[in-house]
Amino acid sequence: MSNTPGALIAMSGGVDSTVAAYLMKQAGCRCMGATMRLYQNEDLGQSGFHTCCSAKDVEDAAEVAFQLDIPFEVVNYTEEFREKVIAKFIETYEAGGTPNPCIDCNRTMKFDKMLDFARAHGLDHVVTGHYARIEQDPETGRWLLKKALYTDKDQSYVLYALTQDQLAHTKFPLGGMDKPSIRKIAEEQGFCNARKHDSQDICFVPDGDYAKVIENRTGKTPEPGPFLDLNGNVIGTHRGIIHYTVGQRRGLRMPSDGKIYVVRILPEQNAVVVGPNEALFTRVCFVPGMHWISGEAPALPFRCSAKTRYRQPEQPCTVYPAGETGVRLVFDEPLRAITPGQSAVLYDGDTVLGGGIIAREESVC
Repeated sequence: MSNTPGALIAMSGGVDSTVAAYLMKQAGCRCMGATMRLYQNEDLGQSGFHTCCSAKDVEDAAEVAFQLDIPFEVVNYTEEFREKVIAKFIETYEAGGTPNPCIDCNRTMKFDKMLDFARAHGLDHVVTGHYARIEQDPETGRWLLKKALYTDKDQSYVLYALTQDQLAHTKFPLGGMDKPSIRKIAEEQGFCNARKHDSQDICFVPDGDYAKVIENRTGKTPEPGPFLDLNGNVIGTHRGIIHYTVGQRRGLRMPSDGKIYVVRILPEQNAVVVGPNEALFTRVCFVPGMHWISGEAPALPFRCSAKTRYRQPEQPCTVYPAGETGVRLVFDEPLRAITPGQSAVLYDGDTVLGGGIIAREESVC
C-alpha cells in the first residue's frame, strides 16, 4: 500500500467540495471521490436541483472527478438516511420540536458512514467542503473544532457532534478561505459548477413544505387541536402541531387584535400556545444531553458563549449542570424563540466546546 496520504472527498456536486478535492490533490494526496445517494429524485416528486445530493449533483460530482482524474463512486445510503435522519426529523416535529436534520446527517452519514467507507478503501481521511477548522491542542493532544476564519460562512454550528476519532480523520481545506476565492479557483480550473448556487433547502424537502413530506411518509393526517392563549384559554383551532414552530407568525389562520406568535407547543395536549412577541424572550435554555468535543465534560458551572440557532450570533451565558449529562444555559440577556429540537452550541472564543438538542423546560429535571 502507498505511503502517500489517502483522502476520501465527500463530493456533494457543489463548488465547495469540488475545490476541496482540487486542493487535496494539489497537496499530493491520493484522492478518491464519493457522493452519497440519500434518496431517489422520484421520492421528492421534483428535481430538487437547489438541494444537495440530487441526481444533478451526482452528475456534477462525477464530471469533476473525471476532470481531476480521481476514482469516483456513488454510495447508496438511502436506507440508513431514512432510518437515522428522516425518521428523527418526523419524530421531532410530531413531538412539538423543530429539528435540524443537517446536524444528524453530518453525525450519522458524512462523518460516520463515509469514514467507514474511507477506511475500507485504505484512505486516511474524509474531506469535505465545510467552512470550519480542525487543530490539535499541543498540550493535551486532543483535537479541536474551530470556526472558519471568515465567519460569514462558518459552519461549525452543524459540526458540534463530531467525536475525537472523527476529527482526527477529517480535513476541512476551506476553513481559511472565503467564497469568492473558492469560486475563482473553480473558474480558473474550468469546473462545471463554478457558478452553481449553494444549496439552501433541506435536501429531502426541496420546496420547503415539510408538513407535506411528513404526511406523505407517515400516511397520517395531522389532528387539529386548540390554540391556547398564555392563560390557557382556547382561542382557536390549529391544523396539527407539525405545521408550527416556536416564533412562527405567518400561517396561523386565526383572528387577532395584534401580532401573535407561536410561543410554545404542547404535544401531550395537542395544543399550540400563542402570544405577543415579548412572550418569546427567555434567558434560560435546557439541553438534557450534551456532546463535548474533548470527550469529557468540563467542570461546571463555567462561562462561555452559545448560539441556539445556526444563523444567530453567539451570546454570553453561564453553563450549569442539569441532570446526569445535561446543562442549563442562563444567558446574560433574554434570547428570542429558543426552540426545542434545535441545537445549542457552546463556544470558547473560536473553539467549539460542544452542543446538544434543546428541550422544553418541563422535560428536564
